[in-house]
Amino acid sequence: MTDSTIIYTQTDEAPLLATYSLLPVIRAYAATAGVTVETRDISLAGRIIAQFPERLTDEQRIDDALAELGRLAQTPDANIIKLPNISASVPQLKAAIAELREQGYDLPEYRDEPRTDEEKDARARYDKVKGSAVNPVLREGNSDRRAPASVKSYARKHPHRMGAWTPESRTNVAHMTADDFRSSEVSTVVEQAGDLRIELLGDDGSTTVLRDGVPVVEGEVIDATAMHVAALREFLSAQVQRAKDEGVLFSVHLKATMMKVSDPIIFGHVVRAFLPDVFAEYGAVLAEAGLSPNDGLGGILKGIESLPQAAEIKAAIDRGLEQGPALAMVDSDRGITNLHVPSDVIVDASMPAMIRTSGHMWGPDGEEADTLAVIPDSSYAGIYQAVIDDCRAHGAYDPTTMGSVPNVGLMAQKAEEYGSHDKTFEIPTTGTVRVVDASGSTLLETPVAQGDIWRMCQTKDVPVRDWVKLAVTRARATGAPAVFWLDAERPHDANLIAKVRAYLPEHDTDGLTIEIMSPTEAMAYSLERIRKGEDTISVTGNVLRDYLTDLFPILELGTSAKMLSVVPLINGGGLFETGAGGSAPKHVQQLVKENHLRWDSLGEFLALAVSFEHLAQKDGNARAQILADTLDRATGRFLEENKSPSRQAGEIDNRGSHFYLALYWAQELASQADDAELAAAFADLAKNLEANEQAINDELLGVQGSPVDIGGYYRPDVDATTTVMRPSATLNEALATLG
Repeated sequence: MTDSTIIYTQTDEAPLLATYSLLPVIRAYAATAGVTVETRDISLAGRIIAQFPERLTDEQRIDDALAELGRLAQTPDANIIKLPNISASVPQLKAAIAELREQGYDLPEYRDEPRTDEEKDARARYDKVKGSAVNPVLREGNSDRRAPASVKSYARKHPHRMGAWTPESRTNVAHMTADDFRSSEVSTVVEQAGDLRIELLGDDGSTTVLRDGVPVVEGEVIDATAMHVAALREFLSAQVQRAKDEGVLFSVHLKATMMKVSDPIIFGHVVRAFLPDVFAEYGAVLAEAGLSPNDGLGGILKGIESLPQAAEIKAAIDRGLEQGPALAMVDSDRGITNLHVPSDVIVDASMPAMIRTSGHMWGPDGEEADTLAVIPDSSYAGIYQAVIDDCRAHGAYDPTTMGSVPNVGLMAQKAEEYGSHDKTFEIPTTGTVRVVDASGSTLLETPVAQGDIWRMCQTKDVPVRDWVKLAVTRARATGAPAVFWLDAERPHDANLIAKVRAYLPEHDTDGLTIEIMSPTEAMAYSLERIRKGEDTISVTGNVLRDYLTDLFPILELGTSAKMLSVVPLINGGGLFETGAGGSAPKHVQQLVKENHLRWDSLGEFLALAVSFEHLAQKDGNARAQILADTLDRATGRFLEENKSPSRQAGEIDNRGSHFYLALYWAQELASQADDAELAAAFADLAKNLEANEQAINDELLGVQGSPVDIGGYYRPDVDATTTVMRPSATLNEALATLG
């Protein structure tokens, strides 16, 4: 029997809780094929703990599992199933630290303004954990995301609800037209490997080294750009007024989790633009109290409670909210606005949700309304305007007939903007930022003013070659046209277009349709085909990969969590991601309140099947292939029988869905004819689960309706959570018989 290993990640919130219920099923079934399933803790709490080994007891210490998996991802042996994890904003990071300290972990405080060397060291360690710290480490390959046939077929037969669109809709996107990241970009291709230096030459004659020792390789595309703050402020003030004049909701859509340096700063400027009088009068008082608009209005409202002027500042904020346009809400009932928390409204999730809901967001009155969606940078904002224009002209999409837009995404080795955080700076003084090589030659330079946001991006040549190859492979496998979404007017994209044109002839493209179009043209082309029921492969950079793999699945399937997300690692391993829908904090709240977890593990089922398939091919493990094939069939039946979790307590939840997957999978394994020994091993289990279906359901549903204590949010107690997530003794005993 082949000894193969799958690494299953322990992450955060709802997917972590689901793991307590699903993993015992996976381990029991995998063992029959000689497959060991190990876990690695890459949760936010786990990553925090791993940063401070010298402060903790032996029992508390844990290894840096993320660093270990980063090394594993660069080997042919990697087979990693990656569940969604928290991309921590500062408020989330502080909450996790506070919880761990309560649990007895001797962790330092997170200081917004660290002063001592010790505080600066702690802050630097915490900053490694902040934002989207996990995915760039693991993604040592490009991305292949698509809706599996079983999921697409189910969506066509059981369409999700789509809000109607009318030609009268006043919803639009607002973006800058100059002085933003797109307009300011300069780009070049590196001719020889070495280390680069980023320096700021101040108009006052000073030279500040912003970053030294940025390694580059031959053929790498590098670019530099700046968001000019004076233009940003002017633009934002104009949009606040425009929303008021047009009588639509004002909303801003950024990605403060992934773009953890630039976007919280931009978010802070939005808060200032919406409440100009508050910051004109009380800005200094708030700053003195350590309250920053970058952390959102929620942090300011909480922080002013201890100030002497609390009442007058609160009154000024209320007045500002009253005088401005109506503000889009995250939670109308609780008064949580679009500007409360930077990580509450994330563009790749919020824009598709708005488009799916007739172009509406929720207003302060609890009603839906048309919206001005502010996306300051013009690099990708136009794609959303193109969808809105298409819906205004032709109505909502029809999930029963619409085509699909699978994605081939460039993301290996921290490609493009999503690898720029360590090279992003808020500029302290007016001057010029230069990127200089070891010989002192200037490769890129950008004029900047104080407060501008400057960044440098890197895109290595090997990932680009691999991306082109993957695009051709998927076009050949499906017969669908493959469209590279690249803008010839943008310097970075122009350099990529040259590489794409150079590498395409290395592959057999005979009979394939392969195009290069600007993002807005590519969107219009894809939408036209969608309405005809035709599929179009989007071949995109890293940001559009992220945006489109939420947008199209949400329109097609109602969620991005049902996508198959495969990362063929460049060195031969496999990374299998389980959906793109985040880690669902509201699901955890519902579990704690009424012992019902509505998390849908379909993404885990899909990833597990391709993980087994990868093992079968790599290790020659025939039984792993049988597990993959039978799991695919079981998942198809699971969908047809409608055993996904309900939102309502007292009905099937995540745990019940795992029981039905175990039942259908056991039945498929018992009835397959490729391996008689394996069929015999599952025959008794299948009969046992069938015979006890009612008893197991009674045990799973019987616990619902009452609050439960799992002993922590960011780091729940293992025993307490196991008890909550495995309440059926009958099911647990049945699985134990498989050994």
